[in-house]
Amino acid sequence: MGALIEDSLLSVKQVAAILGTSERFPRRLIEERRIEFVHIGRHVRIAESVLAAFIAAQTVPVRGRRVA
Repeated sequence: MGALIEDSLLSVKQVAAILGTSERFPRRLIEERRIEFVHIGRHVRIAESVLAAFIAAQTVPVRGRRVA
């Protein structure tokens, strides 16, 4: 939990901007519990490190080209 304090918390709007999506997409990730989040009163925040891990997990690696 100590790392979370050192990690910046992002709003849904900020996460959407980073992902290049509408705010609906991160809200759906939160609703479906597909991304870890923090509830602070009425506000929902996502740690930068959690967002980076989510992006890394969704990244498709490059495969070598097939020689014809």
